[in-house]
Amino acid sequence: MIPFAAYDRPSLRPTVVHVGPGGFHRAHQAVYADTLLRSGERSGAIWAVSLRSSAVRDALARNGFVYHLVERPSGDARPIGALLGIDVAAEGIEPALARLADPAVTVVTVTVTEHGYCAVGPGGPLDPTRAAVRHDLERPHAPCSLPGLLLEGLVRRRAAGTAPFAVASCDNLPGNGRATARVVGDLAECRDPRLAEWVRGNVAFPSSMVDRMVPATTDVDRALLRDAGVADDWPVLAEPWSQWVVEDVFPAGRPAWERAGVEMVADVGGHEQAKLRILNAAHSALAYWGLLAGHRWIWQAAADPALLAATRDLVTTEVLPTLQSPPGWDLPAYRDRALARFANAALPYATAKVAADGSQKLPVRLLPTVRARLAAGAPAPRCAQLLAAWAACVRGPRAGGFAVADAGLGDGGPPQTEVPAVGALLAQPGFLDPGDPRERAFAAQVVRYAGGMWHDDVRRVLAAHAAAAERS
Repeated sequence: MIPFAAYDRPSLRPTVVHVGPGGFHRAHQAVYADTLLRSGERSGAIWAVSLRSSAVRDALARNGFVYHLVERPSGDARPIGALLGIDVAAEGIEPALARLADPAVTVVTVTVTEHGYCAVGPGGPLDPTRAAVRHDLERPHAPCSLPGLLLEGLVRRRAAGTAPFAVASCDNLPGNGRATARVVGDLAECRDPRLAEWVRGNVAFPSSMVDRMVPATTDVDRALLRDAGVADDWPVLAEPWSQWVVEDVFPAGRPAWERAGVEMVADVGGHEQAKLRILNAAHSALAYWGLLAGHRWIWQAAADPALLAATRDLVTTEVLPTLQSPPGWDLPAYRDRALARFANAALPYATAKVAADGSQKLPVRLLPTVRARLAAGAPAPRCAQLLAAWAACVRGPRAGGFAVADAGLGDGGPPQTEVPAVGALLAQPGFLDPGDPRERAFAAQVVRYAGGMWHDDVRRVLAAHAAAAERS
């Protein structure tokens, strides 16, 4: 067992349920909770629910759900005790539903990635064709999807006369609170319009912005820790930087997260937009351009002068002009810090991992910038190059070697040339409208760049644009 004496864990009762206890949650929200509990607070301990996999539960259970956060490059290891247990819904849903019905629980936080919301495109309506959604409509009292789990938990609290919990999404979706409210409300509407009306009138879905780089833990990381005297089956690695900005809308109460450094604000929209369009878009750019340039790790892509220059140009000339600075933020400084963070070689973030699920990520990270630029009559060539690189990574002649996972894309079938491949990708929900002349012209630009990404060195394609810009 991992020794832990910072606070009396057995005496705590969870007040937060978290859905999706992957590495990011354990290096982010759970760390804030741990900091709060170390201050003497009694509210904020977490019980987690994994919708499908038992792997994290099984690994952490061997140490009583205590694990280590290791910050890189310092190597400092800190035991985290805020997570008290994990239920695996796929093994039986009742323990998770009982936890959600507990009157002591006032907040549910969520990290299930964009695909886990069962929506038609990021932030869209509920997708009734999803197998999990169909299951939950047929068996609402034994749900297997995120919307189904949340709704059934709320139904049971309503039946017991218990105030509803607030649901705080911590995924990289714009308006992630509204996105969560939409799919839960849509599912409720399918069950009973009166239930949907109750959800809309009584349940809070605060939005939040989260930021921390948390690469996947490897066996090499575990071995290095063992050599340093730290025995842990599933530690988490992270950079020193961490940020959490939350809309302060919690009618049933919440932990005093501000005591642990969380920024509680009235409106998170500006923070959300800046983070998604600057940091997340730049991360995607380095991932796709880096893959095409032969880089395995994000830090290698960030050290490649051609890729770094193009990424900086993307943010400076195309993204920043579309944004208003949130209170207290310096957007150019935020850009510079983000690029410096990506260069942290002690935190090996795989380009293929960051590139995964682009069909869900790019509509929220990049397309708002594209639309803002087109609406202003301004060009967006770097955005076009990023979309072309995504297409080359998932449908180009080298896509098989990259093995970029994307749950929103089916099998691409036999290899295609860039024109039909790019056209099909940009027709995905959340991308471009072929009926809009400006977006149609932009799509043609993406196709032209994809020709270079398909067959040429990505650095030459990116540099050619820079040279043309200098001549003009």
